Amino acid sequence: MKLLSAVSRWFGWGQGTVAAVPEAKPAAKRRKIISDTMMARSAQPPAEENVNPFVIPHHPPGVVPGRTQMAMDDAAGQAQQWAALAAEQYSEGLAFLGYPALAQLAQRPEYRKISETIATEMTRKWIVIQASGDEDKTDKVAKITEAFKRLNVQEVFREAALQDGFFGRSHVYLDLGTSDQREELITPIGDGHNAISKNKVGTGGLKRLRNVEAVWCSTSNYNAMDPLAPDFYRPSAWYVQGKEIHASRLLTFVGRSVPDLLKPAYAFGGLSLSQMAKPYVDNWIRTRQSVSDLLHSFSTNGIKVNLVDQMNVDEGAELFKRVKFFTNMRDNKGVMVLDKGDGGTDPAEEFFNVSTPLGTLDKLQAQAQEQICSVASIPLVKFTGITPSGLNASSDGEIRVFYDWIAAYQELLFTENLTRVLGFVQLSEFGEVDPSITFKYEPLWSLDEKAMAEVRKVEADTGAVLIASKVITPAEERQRIGNDPDTLYASLDENAVPVAGVTDADKANIAATLTAAIVGAASDGVVSEPIALRELAKLAPATGLWSTITAGDIAEAEAEPPAPEPTSPPLEVEQAEAA
Repeated sequence: MKLLSAVSRWFGWGQGTVAAVPEAKPAAKRRKIISDTMMARSAQPPAEENVNPFVIPHHPPGVVPGRTQMAMDDAAGQAQQWAALAAEQYSEGLAFLGYPALAQLAQRPEYRKISETIATEMTRKWIVIQASGDEDKTDKVAKITEAFKRLNVQEVFREAALQDGFFGRSHVYLDLGTSDQREELITPIGDGHNAISKNKVGTGGLKRLRNVEAVWCSTSNYNAMDPLAPDFYRPSAWYVQGKEIHASRLLTFVGRSVPDLLKPAYAFGGLSLSQMAKPYVDNWIRTRQSVSDLLHSFSTNGIKVNLVDQMNVDEGAELFKRVKFFTNMRDNKGVMVLDKGDGGTDPAEEFFNVSTPLGTLDKLQAQAQEQICSVASIPLVKFTGITPSGLNASSDGEIRVFYDWIAAYQELLFTENLTRVLGFVQLSEFGEVDPSITFKYEPLWSLDEKAMAEVRKVEADTGAVLIASKVITPAEERQRIGNDPDTLYASLDENAVPVAGVTDADKANIAATLTAAIVGAASDGVVSEPIALRELAKLAPATGLWSTITAGDIAEAEAEPPAPEPTSPPLEVEQAEAA
């Protein structure tokens, strides 16, 4: 008991209330504070804008005079409103970009290259004016060809195809010298072949062809009431900077027409190549920039710091200073400095490096670029100039397919308007239209020199077999060679007969044989002396002999009286001489 009492006194037991031992409080949890100032340094992605693809576009001031409303807008407006309501659920945000936006896109090489490549290929070889029938119309064809060059038709149509690619619509104005006569501009001029054209266009009537961009042209009248009518959703007149012009005077090019519901929204044009390629070009630009950024920082260095403490000091000012200081010193020529810490509450900074593999970036970037070519149907070698790589790689097949597509697109975009121009040119040159005179597009594909040599060899062998079989004559084969546009003998005279080379020995034999024959004929009285002299003179170019016989010698021989004919002796004399 004494021991227990002593221990109790020593610990203070039984001497009042024992003081409670305070419990250990848990350490305060660090809070990561991101201030509004630091949040402002990050970028927010832009919100997508909802668009109505059926809104009728606006033109610059002055294109449509006054407050003139497009005819039939009220009738078309009901269909546009219905389409807009339906598109709210299914639309992907596709709408006409407008001419200002399309003009801006035309500055980017990715968009411009597409339209320029197609327009250039469509007019690179151009057309050949031709005539059918047995009558020779070479002079007419030559005059029409010269008129096409004078009017610069090839370049005008190239520009029309280029603007169609940029804006989805382009125009060519047929200038008949009446541009300042407003009352005359609203009258039709026909299609270049009918009676209206013959009455409107006389000799020398077609002055020039002028390209007009779509932004300066707005529709005046169109039929939106009767889908069975030939002019349904086809403008019959246009406003060109305030002037109303009949549609027959303003050739319209639309290569990619849109459905009827969208035609008013697209200003009665079509889908531009720039708008078609925009999603793919946007992907390409983003991919190209991402690859560039990744190459710029594919190897990232960093340091581990006490982020919470750094962010709580002056709203992160010290943190940004530390990052800037590290960036300034990270060059290979500099010295990287790290804080080793105090081993306690202030830990040491740790350096780390993260490197990104770059093995497939070239393929990803190439695929993004190829997608642009696919939407424009242009081979990669035509669009970029990059030839295919790899064993036996060739782009000949793709180029041939591309040329076939260009030929089909020429028929779609050019043929109707070219036929009109050909008719107006004939009226302007001759005052009449010859229906047998037409045109054809020159093929874009051409053989190389080796292939052309092989073709000529096959044609020569074929000609030799046909001549030997007496199917054709050498003169006909010579004519075929002279008419061949790819012949190597451009100055070949089809009517001349080739003369084989004659050796000196041949000349001597020819001279002896022919001279003896001619002299013998003259001696026997078969030919006269003047005729014999003429024949001997003809031998001079081939034999080199008798070149001294002149025209005077022949004339002198002709002037001499003929020799008397010998008389036959009496029969008795002949018998006596015989005895």
